[in-house]
Amino acid sequence: MSTTVVKTETEGKTWGGGNEPLKASYGKMMMWFFIVSDALTFSGFLAAYGFSRFKFSNSWPIADEVFTHVPFLHGQELPMIYVAFMTFILIMSSVTMVLAVDAGHHMNKAKVTIYMFLTIIGGLVFVSSQAWEWVTFIKGDYGAVGTHGGNIMQFVGPDGKRVALEDFAIADPYNVRERHESKKGLWFTSEKSLPSFTIDEVVAGFIANPDILVKTTYSDENGQKIILSRNESLTELKTKGKNVVEGANLIQNEYGSPLFGDFFFFITGFHGFHVSIGILLNIIVFFNVILGTYERRGSYEMVEKVGLYWHFVDLVWVFVFTFFYLV
Repeated sequence: MSTTVVKTETEGKTWGGGNEPLKASYGKMMMWFFIVSDALTFSGFLAAYGFSRFKFSNSWPIADEVFTHVPFLHGQELPMIYVAFMTFILIMSSVTMVLAVDAGHHMNKAKVTIYMFLTIIGGLVFVSSQAWEWVTFIKGDYGAVGTHGGNIMQFVGPDGKRVALEDFAIADPYNVRERHESKKGLWFTSEKSLPSFTIDEVVAGFIANPDILVKTTYSDENGQKIILSRNESLTELKTKGKNVVEGANLIQNEYGSPLFGDFFFFITGFHGFHVSIGILLNIIVFFNVILGTYERRGSYEMVEKVGLYWHFVDLVWVFVFTFFYLV
């Protein structure tokens, strides 16, 4: 008894796409693989941020009260204005990248050069703005008092607006403080930089200014931070005040929950690192365009590949912007 074997046209082929599966080159396929894997990484980070914010929603900082600064406009509170400007610049750089890719498809070297240059400028403006935002966030401008329970007490005036420690704290001229360093005294311990005032000087200034109140990190049913009465403020400050907090670091920050600062530094820093890599890649491709490398190859596919990466970092920022600044 014989067996008849029917052969098909595709028998023996392991991939029907040839050298360009799904009509995409090997380089573009690998870029897509990287983007998908990196998207999963960012998704994990943002999911962790979302869970932490949900768990501590009652004490989470309000973005409109944190990101109020604009360069060259010191003392004016303009919530989210500069962050919106940064987002606009990054989105526009994605537009110029699209135009560069389209010009490459038409083998227009002059336009590719112009649009790649504009993309690089947009990336540099964004990274510089993010660096300025980091410096402002770390430095702080009001100061607060940390409690023994790890919470933060901020200070407000009769109008509910924040009051800086330097505006009411009474410095003791006889209290000479010296920062302890490992090279002086105990070799195995070292203090961080000293705050501008001690807790006693803040309490003394608070007592001398009866109009100042304490604003807690806890929110009421309307989502607004609770402001204590004068007597409650004084009691909380005297019994729970532990140390003066100025700015933000990975341990404490004057804006509220320490986790907020941790996530801010990590996620925005990780994204900023990606943008910096993208700028470097764009600069390399930009000079290759000027040298005519892709003109000789007869293809501007490399512009398209770095364009995919650039669009990815732009899209990720949209999610970071939504999670940190809008929600």
